Amino acid sequence: MCPLTLQVTGLMSVSEPNSSFAFVNEFILQGFSCEWTIQIFLFSLFTTTYALTITGNGGIACALWCDQRLHTPMYMFLGNFSFLEIWYVSSTVPKMLVNFLSEKKNISFAGCFLQFYFFFCLGTSECLLLTVIAFDRYLAICRPLHYPNIMTGHLCAKLVILCWVCGFLWFLIPIVLISQMPFCGPNIIDHVVCDPGPLFALACVSAPRIQLFCYTLSSLAIFGNFLFIIGSYTLVLEAVLGMPSSTGRHKDFSTCRSHLAVVSLCYGSLMVMYVSPGLGHSTGMQKIETLFYAMVTPLFNPLIYSLQNKEIKTALRKVLGSSNII
Repeated sequence: MCPLTLQVTGLMSVSEPNSSFAFVNEFILQGFSCEWTIQIFLFSLFTTTYALTITGNGGIACALWCDQRLHTPMYMFLGNFSFLEIWYVSSTVPKMLVNFLSEKKNISFAGCFLQFYFFFCLGTSECLLLTVIAFDRYLAICRPLHYPNIMTGHLCAKLVILCWVCGFLWFLIPIVLISQMPFCGPNIIDHVVCDPGPLFALACVSAPRIQLFCYTLSSLAIFGNFLFIIGSYTLVLEAVLGMPSSTGRHKDFSTCRSHLAVVSLCYGSLMVMYVSPGLGHSTGMQKIETLFYAMVTPLFNPLIYSLQNKEIKTALRKVLGSSNII
């Protein structure tokens, strides 16, 4: 275990006279308070991971955009998903990297809640996009004759916009409510990101209703989308197993396999972290779980899709200008 170093800074006195309290105007993101050599190692590791994530997802988004043959609903959703992953990982990792090289590790009150907002909203949009991809696969495999008439370019654009808009509105109210709670010190967030759990613990007053509201929305976003995906793929599996051609079964399975792998990575860690707040996760375990879905999952997504999909590999080769790179 790394020794923790507590700091109490960034306190702003209440404007009311004779008040013995102070309100927090900045937080300390404790992160991993280890020896300097370990901090440098983690900084190098996370910087490399971040660069690979941006490069991988950016490469897939550019390849799908540039290749006219891949301007189909499935690849349109996948391109948006890769583009979203770039912003998702960028909502937390840059600040995390700065803190590795900083002694104060401070983040402003507004900056903390902006990070909280974008991290959760982009994560919600990610869940919604995975659900839309599952719905697209259901229509393509279970309703192949009606698919071209249903999944038009106009509907694709509507679904993508809906995912982004709903994602950015889903956690808006609870984040505003949490930001209005009184924080009068200490201001140490023993985490790598501004997360609701540590923020509730730092509040001067208990807010069980806001907590319940926050975790209810998290559960609905995670379980609602997950159950829809499971239902879609159950119907897809039944349809695929009923196909007389083994070639057709293999092709349809291959188009769904990558998506299911990404769904498993994404929802597995999210359910452990945000749908079971009463399990009493240790602080260290919370940090590891957060790093997993904030950094590891976005890193593996482009690898999963590019290794499993010949069309994407061909498009990437075309963008990179060499067939020997991939």
